Amino acid sequence: MLRNKATVDSFTEFVEQVEPRLRNALIPTLGLDGAREATAEALAYGWEHWARIQGMENSAGYLYRVARTAARRTARSMVRLPPVPSSELPWVEPGLPGALARLSEKQRTAVWLVHGLGWQHTEVAELLKVSRDTVRTHAARGLVKLQSALGGAR
Repeated sequence: MLRNKATVDSFTEFVEQVEPRLRNALIPTLGLDGAREATAEALAYGWEHWARIQGMENSAGYLYRVARTAARRTARSMVRLPPVPSSELPWVEPGLPGALARLSEKQRTAVWLVHGLGWQHTEVAELLKVSRDTVRTHAARGLVKLQSALGGAR
């Protein structure tokens, strides 16, 4: 299907704004490679259906769901969090990846986006299509579980 320049430009601008945030939102549940693959799948779907998707109130949130569905279809394995190469990153508590993996998916996503990437509760809520209070609750409960798992003070 041929597209006009305005359509290509609007989709390109959308991808530039959404792709990094979408990929980062998928990392806690899919790992780095899975997040990249699911993001690519979702954006390909977005391009195919751009005429409909561009008019949506929350296009990024919709494509987040598309990515999650695509990932479920292709991989039904355990969560693989990115490895922590000590030579390239600042020191990270060695038990953190395992402790994060033991959180519920909702808690892990909220903790990663809010505390790991510095997103606002309202941004996470919009992406996940839940209330701000739900995000705050999942992030707070996740932190308590992490502190307990890592031997920190409550």
